[in-house]
Amino acid sequence: MKTKRTTRILAVSVLGLALSGVVGPAMAADGPGDGSGDGSGDGIDVSVNIEPTTTPGQLSMTVADNSGVSLAENGSDAAARQFTGTLPTVTVSDTRNPEDIPDGEYWAVVGQAGQFTAADDPSKTIGPEYLGWKPRLLTDSSTGAVSAGEPVSSVISDGSDAPAVGLEGQELLVSIANSADEIGTSEVNADLALRTPVDVAAGEYHSTLTLSLFNQS
Repeated sequence: MKTKRTTRILAVSVLGLALSGVVGPAMAADGPGDGSGDGSGDGIDVSVNIEPTTTPGQLSMTVADNSGVSLAENGSDAAARQFTGTLPTVTVSDTRNPEDIPDGEYWAVVGQAGQFTAADDPSKTIGPEYLGWKPRLLTDSSTGAVSAGEPVSSVISDGSDAPAVGLEGQELLVSIANSADEIGTSEVNADLALRTPVDVAAGEYHSTLTLSLFNQS
């Protein structure tokens, strides 16, 4: 079993390097002769046909440019205070040739949240189990092979049938059952919902949501 992993924390940057060169005209030397500089001769054309290089296809994940996700209070009730937001768009691109993909290979993107810590007092925390999400596929899957992960609720249930475990562990955002079934680009995001106890301490809290792309065969 072979597994490759790529990890992103909501933002990705790519640095490209371009190389260029300039070739000046060649200066012809005086040919042989009687010293007058009027030498003559037959020229031979030399040519070469250089085909463009091809870059092997690859599987990659990027996250839309963002300045983080700010959750705002929305939908609080007697059971919990609730704060919601939207995960930036996550794009998985597969440019490989289907015939180059090993049989049975699949990919998946998972997410896991860290502990929320108050900016003014590190002793005030909210566990990652209080953050849930509802993944949403933004692009059509031409074969139906690409699908969004199932919703996950905070440990303080949102009243749905979603598992009330939060993002304390790795939870599925999007996946494909067989990579060779569909080549191209898939986009996904997720509705985020932090449901805390009603007596949660006031403050500005911060957490890190880590996304990882696994490619396994």
